[in-house]
Amino acid sequence: MDNYGDKYRLLGKTPNDMLLGEFQHNLDSKGRIAMPAKFRQKLTGGAIITRGLDHCLFVFASKEWEILAQKLIALPLAQANSRAFVRLMLAGATDVELDKQGRILIPDYLREYAGLKKQAIVAGLYNRIEIWDSEAWRGYKTKTEASSDEIAEKLGELGI
Repeated sequence: MDNYGDKYRLLGKTPNDMLLGEFQHNLDSKGRIAMPAKFRQKLTGGAIITRGLDHCLFVFASKEWEILAQKLIALPLAQANSRAFVRLMLAGATDVELDKQGRILIPDYLREYAGLKKQAIVAGLYNRIEIWDSEAWRGYKTKTEASSDEIAEKLGELGI
């Protein structure tokens, strides 16, 4: 195996296990959206969709969701911010399955939360998928790209 594959194996993932890329898809009239073909195998065992940060939606394969859920329920119950974050993530979560066309149904309350209209962006972010309204994604990307030097500097302070 080459060094590229070895590096990712050290992180517990191979290049085929990662969710990466940015794809534009349309929601149909029932609120279904097709998952990119390269993501579908990772979601065949079921998935969880929930409210994400920045008014997007998070989609996790069931295995990845279980890892996150265990961390969430371990947060201190006495801290208001912990309770609020757990509520955001867990109370809004629901399981989804791919249909025969590789689509998932996004519930109304989640479509409303994310402001999803017709066009959406499906972005792979290593261990999760984010679903954004196309206009919101463009705005977020423009803002983030404009401050990328500042972001990189702050991450450098954290050792990244």
